[in-house]
Amino acid sequence: MRLLIVGPPGAGKGTQATLIAERIGISVISTGDMFRAMKTADTPLARQVREIMASGGYVSDEITNRIVADRLAEPDCADGFLLDGYPRTAGQVATLDALLAESGTGLDAVVSLVADTEEVVSRLLKRAEIEGRADDKAETIRVRLRTYAEQTEPLIAIYRDRGLLREVDGLGPVDEVLGRVLSALGAPADRAG
Repeated sequence: MRLLIVGPPGAGKGTQATLIAERIGISVISTGDMFRAMKTADTPLARQVREIMASGGYVSDEITNRIVADRLAEPDCADGFLLDGYPRTAGQVATLDALLAESGTGLDAVVSLVADTEEVVSRLLKRAEIEGRADDKAETIRVRLRTYAEQTEPLIAIYRDRGLLREVDGLGPVDEVLGRVLSALGAPADRAG
């Protein structure tokens, strides 16, 4: 199964991505994890990404596309994967479509975790307090949520138009949300990866 998961910051996307992938038996491809791994990798691309991140810049679509293309070419992705954090732009959607078309495949579904804004703000403030994240204040969190909505809505519309979107209530106990996601995907809730 080839999946994409989207959701606002604080909706539990990372947690659900890991659980879904384990249950279905596919790899999670997280661009955030890949960028973090590049902090210690010694390759020309990793050095380039470190320079961009150190300067406070954004890693371009071109570089992100190359990183994802390389990762999707790994053997553990041959039978499926779950993308978390990619694509983020319409250009990246087109690149992903082309990459998958080259291998004669496409996405099977896009899971969109839906969460009430006030609940997400509360959840992120609690996490900031527990983890000591002084920069996660209500105003900053709301800006991140607005940015997510502005940047992600066009992608959600693309996948909705293609009939791939599975909107799932992302709030509630982790296991309940996982059950909703698996049900929306038509995957058995009791299958172990």
